[in-house]
Amino acid sequence: MAGILVAVFWAILVSFLAVVLVRLAQTLKATTALVADVTEQAVPLLADASATLRSAQTQLDKVDAIASDVQEVTSNASALSTTVASTFGGPLVKVAAFGYGVRQAIGRRTAAEPEPPRRASRRTVIVGRTVPSARDRKRNGRSSRGQKD
Repeated sequence: MAGILVAVFWAILVSFLAVVLVRLAQTLKATTALVADVTEQAVPLLADASATLRSAQTQLDKVDAIASDVQEVTSNASALSTTVASTFGGPLVKVAAFGYGVRQAIGRRTAAEPEPPRRASRRTVIVGRTVPSARDRKRNGRSSRGQKD
């Protein structure tokens, strides 16, 4: 009887281990299929990522070249403006000062010269007195009434 009991126990144990091994084999098959699918999808993604990185590097090289060209143009423009300022700055200031002095001299000269004679206006002459015309009275701010002599 002990032999039968041990044989039944070993049969149950072997059946249990067989079920566990069958499930483990199914899990390994599913894992293998999953790894194969991931590999199929990852390889093209890695190739695209690599191409994108190469393109980005090319663009960065172009931007670097443009930035260095802009820096060179900026330094050339700065040198040119410095040259123009030093070459023409002093003489232009002198010419401007001379022109200002000429304008001031002409302005003082015209202010110092007497006004050119105007056309004589009509005046009414009363014996012993000269009365200005109405136009002259308006120009001087006087009215015909209440005029002070």
